[in-house]
Amino acid sequence: MTPPVGDDRALVGAMPWVFVLIWSTGFVVARLAMPHAPPLTFLCWRYACSVLAFALWARMSGVAWPVGRSAWLHLSVSGVLMHAGYLGGVWSAVKAGIPAGTVALIVGLQPLLTAAWVSWRGTHRVAPVQWAGLLLGLFGLGLVVWHKFALGVVTGTNLALSLLALASITVGTLYQKRHVAPCDARTANGVQIGAALLVSLPLALVLEDPTIDWGAEVALALAWSVLALTLGGSSLLMILIQRGAATQVTSLLYLVPPCTAVLAWWLFDEPLTMVSLAGMALCALGVALVLRGGMRPSIAAR
Repeated sequence: MTPPVGDDRALVGAMPWVFVLIWSTGFVVARLAMPHAPPLTFLCWRYACSVLAFALWARMSGVAWPVGRSAWLHLSVSGVLMHAGYLGGVWSAVKAGIPAGTVALIVGLQPLLTAAWVSWRGTHRVAPVQWAGLLLGLFGLGLVVWHKFALGVVTGTNLALSLLALASITVGTLYQKRHVAPCDARTANGVQIGAALLVSLPLALVLEDPTIDWGAEVALALAWSVLALTLGGSSLLMILIQRGAATQVTSLLYLVPPCTAVLAWWLFDEPLTMVSLAGMALCALGVALVLRGGMRPSIAAR
């Protein structure tokens, strides 16, 4: 691949920062929409619009869909975990009152959970400095969550939903890495999100009142979720990988929780205290220590 030059190099250098900023808005969009819509019902609308958009994009591009029952099955399982489980948990937690910055911090500990899993499985040796990072990250998370418990904004319910989201994206990522063969991202996303829709729709019909207050905030949240997060974010990620900037993206992803916290403070007046900032800093330091051993985070769907 020919190295980028001139303005092209500057553009490639800016792309990861733009990508992380877009990714950070995923939690803020949930905070924007949830006062006006049930979480699973809103996500079903998002999934349906996204599947349609990816299908049209794939058709216009002339790309092939995955071949074989096994390919569709593995994409579907990973899609249910990485979209229905992860997004459903995050959005339901926000609906239940957890601050956007706090849920971003919880699910941002995915690499730490992954490190513990691969060490237990014996597939990767976790060095002492990485274990130190694990403990430091967990301490930082505990500091933030305990403080939010004291303020009454973190409850057993929304914390459990956040942990469900964390478990879903972790298991889904590990499953995808093991079972999903390389394929076109547009059609793969279409299959994954379609599977998430098939699982989420019955749950939404049974568990929720499907009434949505279709005001400007919900319309903006839906449009941003589909166009910016699902289509734009995924497309930018493809470009970054093709340009060889994926490593830079993964290193910047740990700016997502503090970036989300600042956006939520600016837009929704969510408290941004010194205790929260200290906990986030400890989590970031913990993750940095984990990454020193060569482990890289995965990029979660938004």
